[in-house]
Amino acid sequence: MFTARYLDLFFTFISLYNTVMKIVFLATSYGTLYLMYIKFKATYDSNHDTFRIEFLILPAIALALLINEEFTVIEILWTFSIYLESVAILPQLFMVSKTGEAESITSHYLFALGSYRALYILNWIYRWFLTEKLNAIAIVAGIVQTILYCDFFYLYLTKVLKGKKLQLPA
Repeated sequence: MFTARYLDLFFTFISLYNTVMKIVFLATSYGTLYLMYIKFKATYDSNHDTFRIEFLILPAIALALLINEEFTVIEILWTFSIYLESVAILPQLFMVSKTGEAESITSHYLFALGSYRALYILNWIYRWFLTEKLNAIAIVAGIVQTILYCDFFYLYLTKVLKGKKLQLPA
């Protein structure tokens, strides 16, 4: 997803900071994938992972082709990554829902991801006052992503922060 978003590294220079941060972000993302799929592969539970990701990827591709700001390869890839990021948490939420509980580390991880997205709204406000320009695609996708976390936020705040294991209602 983020590879599609940051392919502009090869075509557009915005600033040294922007370039370095994109490279660091991609490196840490690939490092995380290495840890998940190679180093800690034994911890993967395929019995509970039944979410079909093509139900997220194919609509994201279709939306990117239909609703974008400019019909160029880089713009479509960027738009695809925005749409996919907005629903990328669904497999994890689906697994938590299916098993009925989440380990403490998983709960904290999901809360951190959701908080990042919710706090990103402050970035939109800042950009509005700074440039008076907003990207409607990013805002709508961000709102969708934040809404997907709302139920989890409630459970997290009422259970996990009180020291209880996150148990979802049946």
